[in-house]
Amino acid sequence: MSNTVIDCELHDFVEVACMYRYQLRLILKDGQVIEGKAVDIASTSDKRECLIIENDAQQQVDLMSLAKMEVLTPNAKFNEVAFD
Repeated sequence: MSNTVIDCELHDFVEVACMYRYQLRLILKDGQVIEGKAVDIASTSDKRECLIIENDAQQQVDLMSLAKMEVLTPNAKFNEVAFD
């Protein structure tokens, strides 16, 4: 599998988060923490997939940079996903 694409099972969790517009806390591999509402998945010009997060503005987060995704929305379908 390419090193620019996450595992299909993990991708499904990201898609569910977008579908329900879950409020998320993303922990990136570099330790950075980003919070916001999951909006969509987009591809960059170099074919990398990004999660679009809405907080004060829209922010693109490369899916390959994710270490963990925590769902802050109550009664969500899942609570946490580890990407490593």
